[in-house]
Amino acid sequence: MTTRPDPAGRIWASIDLGSNSFRLELARLSGERYQRVSYIKEAVRLGAGLDAQGMLTEEAMQRGLNCLQGFGEQLVGIAPERIRAVATQTLREARNRNAFLARAEAVLGHPIEVIAGREEARLIFAGVARLQPSDKPRLVIDIGGRSTEMILGHGRKPLLAESFGVGSVGLSVRFFADGRYTAEAFRAAQVAAGAELEEALTLFRPELWQEALGSSGTVGAVSQILAASGKTDGRITPDALRWCVAQCLEAGSQDKLQLPGLKDDRRPVVAGGLCILYTLLTQFGIDELLPTKGALRQGVIFDLAERLQPSGARDPRAGSVTELQERFEVDVAQAERVATQAELLYRQLSPKAAPELLRELGWAAALHEVGMLVSHHDHHRHSAYVIAHVDAAGFSTNQLQRLAGLALGQRGGLRKLEAQLNDPSLLDQLIALRLAVILCHARTPVAVATPRLERKGKQLTLHGPKGWSGEQARTRYLLKEEAEAWSRTGVLELALA
Repeated sequence: MTTRPDPAGRIWASIDLGSNSFRLELARLSGERYQRVSYIKEAVRLGAGLDAQGMLTEEAMQRGLNCLQGFGEQLVGIAPERIRAVATQTLREARNRNAFLARAEAVLGHPIEVIAGREEARLIFAGVARLQPSDKPRLVIDIGGRSTEMILGHGRKPLLAESFGVGSVGLSVRFFADGRYTAEAFRAAQVAAGAELEEALTLFRPELWQEALGSSGTVGAVSQILAASGKTDGRITPDALRWCVAQCLEAGSQDKLQLPGLKDDRRPVVAGGLCILYTLLTQFGIDELLPTKGALRQGVIFDLAERLQPSGARDPRAGSVTELQERFEVDVAQAERVATQAELLYRQLSPKAAPELLRELGWAAALHEVGMLVSHHDHHRHSAYVIAHVDAAGFSTNQLQRLAGLALGQRGGLRKLEAQLNDPSLLDQLIALRLAVILCHARTPVAVATPRLERKGKQLTLHGPKGWSGEQARTRYLLKEEAEAWSRTGVLELALA
């Protein structure tokens, strides 16, 4: 059954492609009020479909595609800019993720962004902080299928966010693959979890927070078991977890495990989740972990709503760009000159460009020289590497790769960008950025008007301002070289009028 159309544009949608479950959340926002319209969760167990070579099996991909096709039907009538789909650890790891994402986006009908671990943690905290506000410094833990996120925060501000490569699916597949429960397997799983989480002991030590909250699937499942069994009111404590493990050992296998509140979709991964939880509570001195309503999917909606504010002032990506400029000692005045010229040129190429594409071009211009701190020689290559691999709040790995491509293509030959040149939206951004870098090559305020661009098919003509020939001889020389570079691509011909 599909949702009714949303002509008023009030519904927001988030899709969370987790390692164990895929989730769809539809909601309305009114000021600080969050109203859920619909929530669907399907146990896809994508993470269990990673083979020894790090490839998703066809069976696992098909489970995901079937789920996303159903999700796509639920999105009919919702404005595309109010929909955001994010993927987490399994698709961060999968070597064939691009092949899966191409098929997944086709059936969903919307792009899917792979987000880095720290970005996932930031969004989790955003969901928790908004739906369960508090003035206390808090530790938020989210145990997913193949990763565990830990966040220290105060109010709505995350102070430290980290992601660790251990989750309920991965640990269960590794130590309980045959479905049998033994004391040796539980001990080995806890040691493995402790080894992965040990580096976080100092960062998240107990004196830094006053309450600990648990978000999402594993915590929610164990909390339901404890409440239904009458062991606690849903709070997770070390004693309660020892009782859960004892029940597993008494049953001997997941097929024979009978715990009140344990759902069938959680049964294959409950042992791994218990091991991670027990390790966290004992190693980090957590007396009790409280389940929380907020999660990644709500954080995605809150973050998306802030991005679409008219001024864009609350978009976390803008703050990330400024922080990166400071960290890499970027010549901000030069970056602003290039950004101004690039936007003026881009608006000529794409008069109806989407605001997001304009923002991307501005960020690419702001960061195009971060590689200068590494080396002046081939700085565009260093810039591309830094942008592609940096943790930047608000950015998905997809978008960072796109910005990295623009940074790489800001100068030099174009053969290195052969694949990107097939994307019309990125092609126009690239043309604008390359021409802007040339116009600002003197690193001084641009003394003449921005050239006019005229496009006819694959022919692009650049008309310089009156009197430009004599005063801008060096610029014309660089533009002639630029025209020659484009002529070798076969994508377009750049002519100088």
